Amino acid sequence: MFFVLGEYMFTGQGAAEIAADVERAVGRGALAPGAALPPLRELAARLGVNPNTVAAAYRLLRDRGVIETAGRRGSRVRPRPATTARDEIRPAVPAGARDLSTGNPDLALLPPLGAALAAAAARHAERPTLYGAPPVDEELEALARAAFDADGVPDGPVAVTSGSLDAIERALTGHLRSGDTVAVEDPGWGSVFDLVPALGMRAVPVAVDDDGPRPEDVDRALRQGARALIVTDRGQNPTGATISARRARELRTVLAAHPEVLVVDDDHVHGLTGLPLHPLAGSTRHWMLVRSTAKAYGPDLRLAVLTGDPVTVDRVRGRLRLGPGWVSHLLQHTVAHLWRTGAVDVPAVSAAYAARRDALVGLLADRGVAAHGRSGMNVWVPVPDETGAVTRLLDAGWAVAPGARFRLASPPGIRITVSPVAVAEVPALADAVAGAVRPHRLGRYG
Repeated sequence: MFFVLGEYMFTGQGAAEIAADVERAVGRGALAPGAALPPLRELAARLGVNPNTVAAAYRLLRDRGVIETAGRRGSRVRPRPATTARDEIRPAVPAGARDLSTGNPDLALLPPLGAALAAAAARHAERPTLYGAPPVDEELEALARAAFDADGVPDGPVAVTSGSLDAIERALTGHLRSGDTVAVEDPGWGSVFDLVPALGMRAVPVAVDDDGPRPEDVDRALRQGARALIVTDRGQNPTGATISARRARELRTVLAAHPEVLVVDDDHVHGLTGLPLHPLAGSTRHWMLVRSTAKAYGPDLRLAVLTGDPVTVDRVRGRLRLGPGWVSHLLQHTVAHLWRTGAVDVPAVSAAYAARRDALVGLLADRGVAAHGRSGMNVWVPVPDETGAVTRLLDAGWAVAPGARFRLASPPGIRITVSPVAVAEVPALADAVAGAVRPHRLGRYG
């Protein structure tokens, strides 16, 4: 039997069959984001199945991040189904426009990889990594642990994953289960907003200012039952927020009342910022701090080092062991070589990004436009109308990222990646942004 809703026809007899059919419909657009699903008893009657079968199908869809349920208000397709990544919310960049929307680092500030890759290949020729080898390269582990120690990160074992998001996913699935709530920064990293519902969990937004997550919002989220908190220590994407020493103390005080909460510190700009680290690591029983190589060494080096409490690290390692097993030692040796030889001049790289960021924030302030960007490679500009601002900037030859990629409940904004911009070009960019944000106030600026 079947049931028609709009242009979509529900089919299936078993829970898995019904769920798979709905998921395919969402993926091809036959069921739009936000579309209400039939009450389970009504759908069960139309399909000729037991209501428990439809209830099981809806649970599968919820756990896969396809739908959301709200008790008596029913179930509907998520506004951002797990089948659609937020990265797809981006402008089409016309020929000739400058693309400041990608979040990529400046290629000129990335180290050359030739010598490091050659050294890794030579080491592999002498001592190839085979099944049964330790999952973490000894030299990389020592370098990572020394860097953690230098930044005051609590002692803990070291593991390696294929990037920060891989580590975050394994930590969440190691401690939480479907239906649990995760506190996330808002505005924040769009990939986390995609990941949490894809794991069947629910993201609760925590407001962010220039000093990091607001303590009162974190307290509210934890009191409402959030079982994990994900924070960005420096260079927060998209706002550039950096957790200050005072804010870290305030957040640790809040977390002290919730010792069972999993705390994840994401220090993704390690290696390209000179600002001090003030992590939350160790403030609860279970914690993890992860550092990706993507921004400092290159996005295609899919590697992150992490540390945490023994239970959390062991669960991350266990999940990794059941999947790929380990991260390629060729990559680990390459990163270790880059790290050991000082391939990245951290003060110079940090200064290069800061010069562009600070110039843009300052010139926008001169033009009456508030902007944020304490560290990292992005500037966040609150705007009254995202679509209008993005469109006007495209007309002016600049492509920026719409804030919808980075928001759950926070006000509109646009993200500008300064990596492709020379300092000499910043005044023209500031003029274009000011004109796009406040078109009715165009004129001469003193």
